[in-house]
Amino acid sequence: MNNRRHVALIIETSNDYARGLLHGIKWYMREHEPWAIYLGEHERGAAAPAWLSRWKGDGIIARIENRKIADAVTRSKLPVVDVSAARLVKTLPWVETDDRAIAKTAAEHLLERGFKHFAYCGDDTFNWSTWRAQNFSHFLGEAGHKVNVFTSSNGKVTHTWDRERARLVEWIRELPKPIGVLACYDVRGRQILEACRDAGVAVPDEVAVLGVDNDALLCDLADPPLSSVMPNTRLTGYRAAELLDRMMKGEDVEPEAHLIRPAGVATRLSTDVLAIEDHEVSAAVRFIREHACEGINVERVLDEVPLSRRILESRFRKLIGRTPHEEIVRVQLDHVKDLLCETDLTLSDIAHRCGFSHSEYLSVVFKKKEGVTASEYRKLHRR
Repeated sequence: MNNRRHVALIIETSNDYARGLLHGIKWYMREHEPWAIYLGEHERGAAAPAWLSRWKGDGIIARIENRKIADAVTRSKLPVVDVSAARLVKTLPWVETDDRAIAKTAAEHLLERGFKHFAYCGDDTFNWSTWRAQNFSHFLGEAGHKVNVFTSSNGKVTHTWDRERARLVEWIRELPKPIGVLACYDVRGRQILEACRDAGVAVPDEVAVLGVDNDALLCDLADPPLSSVMPNTRLTGYRAAELLDRMMKGEDVEPEAHLIRPAGVATRLSTDVLAIEDHEVSAAVRFIREHACEGINVERVLDEVPLSRRILESRFRKLIGRTPHEEIVRVQLDHVKDLLCETDLTLSDIAHRCGFSHSEYLSVVFKKKEGVTASEYRKLHRR
């Protein structure tokens, strides 16, 4: 024990995102040498714990959310890695979720469901909410769509939830429908669902709601259950621990951003809809999403819809932006990526489960579509 490095974690344990960071730090220690961890009760946004000023340790990983924590970790003169988007101490290395990639993932998820109208509901208390709004609008703008943005500051005492809820209900009523809405995080997503009930708006048929963070308990308790973008918090925590370890060993680490891409979308009932008025294309898309991993081909899809291949492909391209074959492969690869990240299955087993005739063919398709091999993808995202 005397030889262990002593590391303080100024990270709250009250939400799923922060707990994911802690899991990632734990995994780094399992793969390397264990540390003596100091982790007290800490509320998000609270001042630094009193014991930190007297603590004699080796390094700190902190969510530097306010100036009091920033001053405390700076005074410590210890190696510090920041895991907050607030970015209050520019001289520290910073590990955070990639908000640009989160916005892109969300836009693609809603576009795949055929929406032509989009909205974003944020909270301008947080940098990451602003960044997500900007990038969500950017990606959808490139696709020819405008985004209706609603922002509020829950942290301001002048904004009570009753007033905010009334504003949110009115905003939802005035939105064009059907519409796909990205909430800046899951708590906001649940508030949108509550406002939809107050407004008498059907979810997901009129308003599809997508959150961020994939706090499974919050999402599953929502009505209907909330779909959510999954940040790769464990890899974020792992990378922060890796950087701190290098700093504690005397290595110079540049004070730059290390942004971690999301792991995908956990789809639940709040976005389980196809906003496509073309009933034949809608039926074809639903059939593909339900059966792609059974190894179906386009001919099998044509058995389900009364269209020629030429007409189906033409209407598919117009509404979905892909051919039926490309949609089959996309659904298959999404499942492949899930299995690479979540299981220890061999590539041969994964190929079989996802409808590929053999692993060699899967390898070729995966590298072409993702730009990396399946094994490289697993190494990159598994942690």
